[in-house]
Amino acid sequence: MPNLLFLLTIHYLCNMKILTAVQMRELDAYTIEHEPISSIDLMERASKAFADKIISRWNISTVVKVFAGPGNNGGDALAVARMLSNVGYTIQVYLFNTKGHLSSDCETNKNRLQKCHGVIFEEIRSSFNPPILEETDLVIDGLFGSGINRPLSAGFASVVKYINSSNATVVSIDVPSGLMCEDNAYNVSSHVVKANYTYTFQYPKLSFFFPENETFVGHWEIVDIGLVDPKKEFTSSPYHFTEEYEVGKLLKNRSRFVHKGSVGHAALVAGKGGMAGAAILAARACLRSGVGKVTVRTPECNVIPLQISVPEAVLSIDPDPFCFSAPIEEGQFDAMAMGPGMGKEATTVHAFLCQLGLSKVPLVLDADAINILGDNRIWIERLPKRTILTPHKKELFGLISKTVNSYEQLEKTRTLCMKQELFIVIKGALSAVCCPDGKVYFNPTGNPGMATAGSGDVLTGVILSLLAQEYSPEQATLLGVYLHGLAGDIAAEKLGYEGVLAGDIVECLPAAFLRLRNSMKSNKKIV
Repeated sequence: MPNLLFLLTIHYLCNMKILTAVQMRELDAYTIEHEPISSIDLMERASKAFADKIISRWNISTVVKVFAGPGNNGGDALAVARMLSNVGYTIQVYLFNTKGHLSSDCETNKNRLQKCHGVIFEEIRSSFNPPILEETDLVIDGLFGSGINRPLSAGFASVVKYINSSNATVVSIDVPSGLMCEDNAYNVSSHVVKANYTYTFQYPKLSFFFPENETFVGHWEIVDIGLVDPKKEFTSSPYHFTEEYEVGKLLKNRSRFVHKGSVGHAALVAGKGGMAGAAILAARACLRSGVGKVTVRTPECNVIPLQISVPEAVLSIDPDPFCFSAPIEEGQFDAMAMGPGMGKEATTVHAFLCQLGLSKVPLVLDADAINILGDNRIWIERLPKRTILTPHKKELFGLISKTVNSYEQLEKTRTLCMKQELFIVIKGALSAVCCPDGKVYFNPTGNPGMATAGSGDVLTGVILSLLAQEYSPEQATLLGVYLHGLAGDIAAEKLGYEGVLAGDIVECLPAAFLRLRNSMKSNKKIV
């Protein structure tokens, strides 16, 4: 399962920020000035790091066909071609110089490459007779990197289409040619290289985290090229890629004298008639995540299923036999979650609004609680500060309206979080945790097997449990999302993507906590 292995590996990277294309250029310039190092030597270092990735994955019997553009991405490609040739690969290079001008470093690497014996080299100045791309070929895409700000057109668009029409394996240098690093709302998708692999320099690019760009980026990996980051204003970023170690540091240790009253009492409002399963999954996840006690507010029709499935839970039976109709007193609770399977009956909507008015404890909202807010957006202003919302895509659109792409979706969500002081988890692959201070943390754990009914109910239970144990809303959200995804990864390791059910994620939560704790012990950093 290559996707799962990738996701399980990548979260060991450092807690990295995600810089814009402009910031990356500034960081290049800063490194050149302050390391100091010449631009051509920095290009050589980056190209060697990229070439090493190729050498580690493909043997020298692979025929490599390199498509290089006239700028520095093309210069990287030419340097990579030279390095691969020097260790025995069969290399064909196509340098596109239709305007008769190459960047200085690209020109230097062109001259160096032409001294290599055995390399087939063609510089295209006008017409191009494309080579046959065999299924066994490796195509290195070095046409354009992170610097473009408009769609590719004319001849370059045709070259991209030709590469995409082949069955060859495509590896892009830094960024697939034609893909913009942030917003691709007005890009032309057919004019973007569809890479199987992208080896990106130093920091991931924001567009890599959006589902509509998966077909272009393929499997991406970060290549350290030794850029000097001064950690000054020009390299600050609201976007971050969560690190295992940073999340692991949030885990609390328990006293030997702990008892159920000292590790939290959670309240869960969940499950109308016919939706007992949502309440069961959330309650079990809450208990499996370490809370001392959970009380489930639910209608009488759910009593038997809950008492059989979650005997550890305490039940608070609603006056209405089929739905949530009256708020619950909060005085005895340390945190509350509302929404899983709750429904949107008129009495439920009224009870929900009343509960918001009474709320004095940390709050998590999911599912129907978010749908009610989407139907009554003015009520968003009534949410207690630092409330956590965990919507899936359709539920999120109820809060922010539909968007043209994931970048706009993310920016609208960030704006809402800052305006109302909320935490919102945009659920999905690489789930994004948006915070009241405008920061966004992309989560590395999780896999396609978690696209199953009830998975979101499990996440609600995990976050609720952590809140009740007196983790801060930010800590509970970051740690909860990470552990939820890790439990899903453990389940997928055992069952495969297709076999994972939400209940399996619940059962793997203890293993997720244990794996994270053990990893912290074995990878302790010395400060």
